Amino acid sequence: MSGQETEVKFFVKDLQRVEMRLRELKAHLIQARVHEVNLRFDNPNSDLRREFKVLRLRNDTEAKFTFKGPSEERVDGVLSRREIEFSVSSFDAAKEFLEALGYVQVAFYEKYRSIYELNATHVMLDELPYGNFVEIEGEKINALQEVTDLLNLNWEATVNVGYLVLFDRISTKYKLAPDQLSFKALESLQIHAEDLSIVPAD
Repeated sequence: MSGQETEVKFFVKDLQRVEMRLRELKAHLIQARVHEVNLRFDNPNSDLRREFKVLRLRNDTEAKFTFKGPSEERVDGVLSRREIEFSVSSFDAAKEFLEALGYVQVAFYEKYRSIYELNATHVMLDELPYGNFVEIEGEKINALQEVTDLLNLNWEATVNVGYLVLFDRISTKYKLAPDQLSFKALESLQIHAEDLSIVPAD
């Protein structure tokens, strides 16, 4: 699948309350809570990182390759970027394929994700080792704003960076390596919004 990814992201203190609100609004559950493993790749010169591009291999209900171009902020924290994504038959074979081409794994992270559909948007409920987030994705900015309001989230609290950038903000403080963004590695840490330089939207 090739297209344009347009989304807003929020850090929340109470993800369960957001999900209860989605159910009150009769949002359609299109993906029940699932565990994700994500591997980020780059070449040895880190060219993709320098160019703000993403090459990712994900495994959840299936294995997927994803490429993302540089983000462009459109309005008030709404991010838009080119995205190409497609399924592959084997996660392990896909990883071996990238390595055979000279790419190296530069990061590992995992999360749990549920996806709801509401008013022509997809609402992702993400549980990461350092906190919980809501992503709202759709084609029209006004639809993103409308759903944000319906979920009682503060539009001014949008998070305009990716999950690995947030991890970078705490990795130095807690002496964590890029391959340690796991629930087990962070289970003993108390990560606060201030550590991530963000504010809760709820």
